[in-house]
Amino acid sequence: MALKYSILDLATIVKGDDIHKTFQKSVTSAQHAEKLGFTRYWFSEHHNFPNVASAATSILIGHIASQTKTLRIGSGGIMLPNHSTLSVAEQFGTLDGLFPGRIDLGLGRAPGTDMLTATALRGNNFNPNYNFEFHIKELQKYMSHKNAEAKVRAIPGEGADVPFYILGSSTDSAFLAAKLGLPYAFAAHFAPSQLDVALEIYRDHFQPSEFLNEPYVMVCVNIIAAESVDEAHYLSTSHFQAFVNILTDQRQPLLPPEETSLADISDEISIHLNRMASKTFVGNKETLEEKLGEFSKKLRPDEIIVSGNIYDFDKKLKSYTLASEVLKSL
Repeated sequence: MALKYSILDLATIVKGDDIHKTFQKSVTSAQHAEKLGFTRYWFSEHHNFPNVASAATSILIGHIASQTKTLRIGSGGIMLPNHSTLSVAEQFGTLDGLFPGRIDLGLGRAPGTDMLTATALRGNNFNPNYNFEFHIKELQKYMSHKNAEAKVRAIPGEGADVPFYILGSSTDSAFLAAKLGLPYAFAAHFAPSQLDVALEIYRDHFQPSEFLNEPYVMVCVNIIAAESVDEAHYLSTSHFQAFVNILTDQRQPLLPPEETSLADISDEISIHLNRMASKTFVGNKETLEEKLGEFSKKLRPDEIIVSGNIYDFDKKLKSYTLASEVLKSL
């Protein structure tokens, strides 16, 4: 089966843009991805980040779905501890009613923010011992026809055609996705250290379910492509600066390459940056064909999800074009 390729969009706010322009760029980007043959276009729930505008994830999914025709739109993911399962069922049931057969529901258990903000989000419902598996099953119940006789029902949501995906960056999520018989999407774009072992665990322990007969592996990586290697590395400085800003807790919109200061980082930050960015692929088409070809041959993903921050929007669209050509050839 041919390798599928998709996009993760954080609705990244770049320096000089407001929220409205950021969302306009996501629309244009999704429409571009649809023309290029990408399978799905996901948004990830983040909160209290000045460079990320995808906090109200389900609303943004609906907007992008309304501006596209065939592309699957979804969450990569909804951070389930931040919500009641009933509200998630209702939101994604509504999305499925509006855009039948085009909505995905990727689920994560991280807060998608710092703990102070997570506490503000969850209020009295904050639980440090959150049972992710229990709440996934509860959400499945609400979205199943089998819940039709229950006292509490998700209308809309009940019987919705919305596939679930388990997101993660650790072996815990791999075991859970395997146990539940659900597709597994690994976040190698920012936390790649356990990628190899997590995929091995998922495949070895996978239990077929009513949703999936055999393992389905999705890996999110950063791809920054340009016509030349030098240009790609120049564009990538914005992306790496964003990583440094996370590591040093300097929250700000995405900077243009000429305003980055990577030469000034400490040795300690450099070590963490190299670990964090080990699954970031930068180069021209020929370079990426070699690097991603090796990556795909080794890990055998069913789908690669493309992330990556580029300040210049036209260059970002060009990067998606080149990435699609490379991934289509693998």
